[in-house]
Amino acid sequence: MPPGLRSLSTFTNTATKLEHFSGLAFRRTEHTQRQLGHLALSPLRNRELRSRGTELNTGKRTNTTMAPPQPRTHKAKPPSPEPRPSSSILLISPENKILLLHRVKTSSSFASAHVFPGGNLSSQDGSIPAPSSPERHVDSPVYRLGAIRECFEESGILLARHRDGGGMLEVPDAERERARRAIHSGELKFSEWVKEMGGVVDTDALLPFTRWVTPTSIPRRFTTQMYVYFWPLSVAGQDAKIPIGGDAMIPTPTSDGGLEHTAAVFQSCAAWLGQAQRNEIIMFPPQFYLMWLLGKFFEEGKGGVMELRAQREKAKEFLKGSGANGVPWADKVMSPVPLGMFEGRAVLNLDHPGPELKGSGRRGENGHVVQVRFSKEGPRDVEVRDAVEMKRLMGEAKGKL
Repeated sequence: MPPGLRSLSTFTNTATKLEHFSGLAFRRTEHTQRQLGHLALSPLRNRELRSRGTELNTGKRTNTTMAPPQPRTHKAKPPSPEPRPSSSILLISPENKILLLHRVKTSSSFASAHVFPGGNLSSQDGSIPAPSSPERHVDSPVYRLGAIRECFEESGILLARHRDGGGMLEVPDAERERARRAIHSGELKFSEWVKEMGGVVDTDALLPFTRWVTPTSIPRRFTTQMYVYFWPLSVAGQDAKIPIGGDAMIPTPTSDGGLEHTAAVFQSCAAWLGQAQRNEIIMFPPQFYLMWLLGKFFEEGKGGVMELRAQREKAKEFLKGSGANGVPWADKVMSPVPLGMFEGRAVLNLDHPGPELKGSGRRGENGHVVQVRFSKEGPRDVEVRDAVEMKRLMGEAKGKL
């Protein structure tokens, strides 16, 4: 399973799942690294070391002859790994809360982070476009099915409807858990199981919401399609299982038994963002940014059905629109690029689509940048800033040096 946009963001686990962006911490540039290596191994340095050599037990200097300088050779830079296709879902509950999964400490990506449900595409999801195909970086049925399958495997929440149109598909708890394990192990095909249960996977209800491509500086790369899914609004009160339309329920999300996650929880966007800003949890830039965008529409404390519906309508209108550069949110592709440092934190440009899409005309978002401090345990002090204002502040700071 991917890491995440499972992280923006994968950027989800989509999980797509953003490890994707922890390597954006500022390292020495390749030029600096070459300089350091040259100084350590240059003929001058070697001559100095040889001239200090002494004969064993005599204390006399040896007569050393400096070897003729050898031409320097530069190893060819290995090609960047191909980004693996993955998808992730921002799942909105009937109370307009959002689901995050807490990844285990031993995870190969996004360890200990909170991510959206999602993961790598599987052959059972359909035909995956070849690495050289432009379709590899475009919303398509294989990405949609993969996102819903991964969401089910990781949280137990099934985004499927009755085949006859009678609402969300309900499955007994015992059968649900059996299927999660069997699908995860590859013993059972997800789409066939849903069909056997009398349902159809609700791929049409997924709303595309940006794509994230891992920068080339990261060894494990992903191209993660992000989606938003609104579970139908409740017509009854809150419960451990919330009735939907009177005939279906969203189950309380659960972990996957510790395979990838230790917890699965719905909270308001404001609550999640507050925890991340206080550094109580780890959220990578893609997840933080997308939740920051959606969180503007979901106010806490307004739980009436009419108000919840109004919030959703505003969010859906936003998703149909575009950002500062006119590119629809559904089509934006973001591969964060460092702009520099400001006040001890990296500033990430979100307008670059990544090398695979260079020259394609596709873009990310140029109205915002993300500021973040990368530490050993993960990204900290994440903040979304206005791009124009940040560039002005960085320019002023540079002029004072």
